[in-house]
Formats: sequence, structure tokens, C-alpha cells
Amino acid sequence: MTDGAPTRLATAPAGAWQRPPLRRDRRPMPGLTERWLVALGIVVTAVLIGGMSTLDHGVALGACLVAAFVAAIWAWPALGALVLIVATPLTAGIDRGLAIPVFRPSEALALLIGGTLAARGLTRLRTGHLPRLRLSRVELSIALLAVTSSVVPLLWMLARHRDIGQDDILYALVMWKFLGIYVIVRACVTSERQVHRCLWASVAVACPVALIALLQSLQIAGVEHLLAPLFSPFGHSGALLHARGSSTLALPAATADLLIYNLAIAAGLWLRYRRHAWILALAAVLFVLGALSSGEFSSAIGLFIGVVCIAVVTGTPRVLALFVPAAAIASVALRPVIDRRLSGFQSASGLPVSWTGRLHNLQAYFWPRLLSDWNFLLGVRPSARVAVATQATGFVWIESGYTWLLWGGGIPLLASFVFFVQSGAAMAWRAAQRGPAAASAAGVAAFVAIIVTTVLMVFDPHLTYRGSADLLFFLLALAAPRTGRATGVERSARRQAGKAPEAIRETEVEG
Repeated sequence: MTDGAPTRLATAPAGAWQRPPLRRDRRPMPGLTERWLVALGIVVTAVLIGGMSTLDHGVALGACLVAAFVAAIWAWPALGALVLIVATPLTAGIDRGLAIPVFRPSEALALLIGGTLAARGLTRLRTGHLPRLRLSRVELSIALLAVTSSVVPLLWMLARHRDIGQDDILYALVMWKFLGIYVIVRACVTSERQVHRCLWASVAVACPVALIALLQSLQIAGVEHLLAPLFSPFGHSGALLHARGSSTLALPAATADLLIYNLAIAAGLWLRYRRHAWILALAAVLFVLGALSSGEFSSAIGLFIGVVCIAVVTGTPRVLALFVPAAAIASVALRPVIDRRLSGFQSASGLPVSWTGRLHNLQAYFWPRLLSDWNFLLGVRPSARVAVATQATGFVWIESGYTWLLWGGGIPLLASFVFFVQSGAAMAWRAAQRGPAAASAAGVAAFVAIIVTTVLMVFDPHLTYRGSADLLFFLLALAAPRTGRATGVERSARRQAGKAPEAIRETEVEG
């Protein structure tokens, strides 16, 4: 017997397993910290709301609603993505600071949801354990877009001793916002059922947006006057009288993009599920009408490209034939809008005033400065507009997407955009071809959105258009491979087919 060792251990046979001495686990129970933090948050919130109620009942009621919303997002994170997808098209056109100080309502909502989810994630972390950060090619490309559109030009301005204004800071945050909403949807939506709900929510909310755009372009029911208080771009209500469907996005081209992407969602849902054909068909016709009611030639081009992309990525050429009657209906219903746009070619130059004005603005305000002093290498500044007193809105914007890339971040931003298009289109194509039904429908729409954006960037910076650009990043997040439980349908199909492990792994949701 050795010193200090029990006799039963000394007589144990060689190589026998010996039970280690019992230790009391002193780590806190999982979730204990989270429950205490939530309880503390509830107490603090109750005290604050009680104090505010003595000052302003309206503020107290608003605080109660916000607290209830935060609690709901904390309990059901997928609700945050669903609310963001529904609310963004309806509020994106409200000017910054009009309804909420500093922010647009959609931006404030994204911050609230993102902050709630971040706090929830922190409380669920075990002490000393940090999450691994594994970026896919798509996520890396979005991060590069954010860095090259903000950090790079701002450092370039500092190196050249140029003043950085508030406009530069706000524009530098745009791509970071899109990265944030991508992360929100990517983190919240974890199952096929949730992806399916998000896609239907997008189609549902796009229908009133399309209807408003259609009525606005035809100047029916005084819709333009109803939109004026909240959805006038920079307070310029005259922009709503041009018989173009800007709807709740306050921008005709952005509205058309949003409806083209939702047309792809509707097509993907029908082709992958073969259900609710009449509902999706009516929505598709409404989306075609709404997109053409924008009165933009570029939007008509984008619609045609979108339909071709749907046919290509789904392998269903008959989609092109189905587009013909929808286009015929649109040409009859929107005859006044089409006639007004075609009348622009009767000018002295033979081109619409909007075309000649766009070219003049580029030649007068942007191209000379961009091409001088090596500015095209790292960009001029993040702000994509210049103040011009003669304009009704007070500004002239860059009306060329690829000019904006060089202006806002130079060659690094242009290269990041190329990488984003390549990686995003490849991922969306794979999801459309091999993903589960809902992810496949999202992949179809994401592929269409990326290709349409790439082409239309020749005309305008569609990558940053409010509302439609948000939907592009929503779709990328929904189409991205995710780890999750197999659905009942998938499990049943596997049991019936008796698949080998290799075949089963191919049908599982990729991690």
C-alpha cells in the first residue's frame, strides 16, 4: 500500500478502470444568468415607465409598447426578421428625422431588433466561451463592401486633409446597415418553415405597395396627396405629381426593384410548392403593373431581365410566355403613363429631359472631380450627392451606379462589388438548384435580384436604394445554407427512400 492511497485501489487489478473522485460542479446552471438579467431588465423597465407616466402619458404608453415588442423578440427571435421584412417597404420612404429623430423608422426598427438580439445572445454565452466567427464568401463580400465604402474613403479624406461632414458619415453607414439586417435575418431565421413565412410576408406586403404605385401613376383617388405628408422626398411634394409610382418608398426606381424581386419570390414559391396558384398569379400581375407604373425606362429593362433570369434559374422557359399576357394587360392599363414617357422623345434633342439632365449632372458635378488628382483610386468621399441651390430638393445625386462605386470607395469598392456579385449569384444559384423548397424559392429571388441590380447599376446606384436593397440582403440571408432540424416532410422522404448516409447528407440543410 502506498502512502495516502486506499487499500482498495492498491489491490485493484492492473489496467482496471477506476472511478475518479466525485467533484461538485460549481458552474452556474445554464440560463441562470440570463434569467437574472431578464428579471433585472424587467424591474428597471417598470421603474422607468412608472417615472415617465408621471410626466407624459403618451411617452409612457409608447415605452410600454416598445418594452412589449422587445420582450416578444427576446422570446421569439424569428419574429424580429418577420417584422423587419414587413415594416421596411411600408416605412422606408419616410425621411430621416421626420417621424423619429435622426433615423428613418425602418432604421430605428432594425437597430431595436438588432440590439435586442445582441443582448439576448450575450446573456446566453457561457463564461469564457466566445462564438466562432466563420464567414462565408457572401458574408465576406458584404463586409468588404461595408469597409471599402466607409473606412477606405474616410481615411483617404483624412490623409488629404479634407473636411468630413455629417453627410459623409451617414453615407458611410449605409452598407453597414445592410450588413446588420443580413445578420439579423441570418441569425433569426433557422428553419425552412420560417423561411417560407418570410417569403410569403414579403409577397403580402408588396401587394399594397404595388397597388399604391399603380393608383399614384394613374392619379386615381388622390393617392399622391395622401402620400405627401410622410412620403415626399426631402419634403418636396411636387415629386409626387409626376405620375410615377413611387409608393411608400418615395422613389419610383426603388419601388420597381422591390416589385421585380417579389415577382421572382412569387414565381419561386409557385414552382417549388405548386400551391395557391391563383393568389400568386394575381400578385404577379400586380407586381408587373406596379413595376411598369414607375415610369422608368430602366425599370422596364429590369423587369424584362428579371423574367429572363427567372426562366433561366428555374429551367422553365414557359415563364417567358406567361409574361406576355401580363405585359399586354400592363400596356393597356398604363397607357397614360407610357404615353407621357414616350412624349419625352419629342424634345428638340430627341431625348427625354431626364436623360440629358442626368448626363449633364455627371459631366458637370462628378466626372471631372472623379477623374482628377487620382481620386478614382480610393474615391472622392462617401457622400453621393452635392448641394445645388437650383434643385428643388437642394441636391444633385450621382445617377450612375458604377460612377458611385468609384466616387464612394474607388477601385477597392468596385472590386468588392464584383466579388459580391460573383459570390452572391453563385450561392443563390446553388440554393435555387439544390436547396430545400423554401430556401430554393429564396435562391431564385436572390439570383434575380443580384443580376437585375448589376445591370441597373449602369443607370443608378440600385445597390443602396431604400427598401429594395434591404430586400436584396433579406433574400441573400434567407437563401444562405443553414443548420437546422430536418422537416417532417424531409424525414418522411428519407425513410421511404431508404437513402444511404451519403445521399442523406446531400439533402440536409447545409451548415
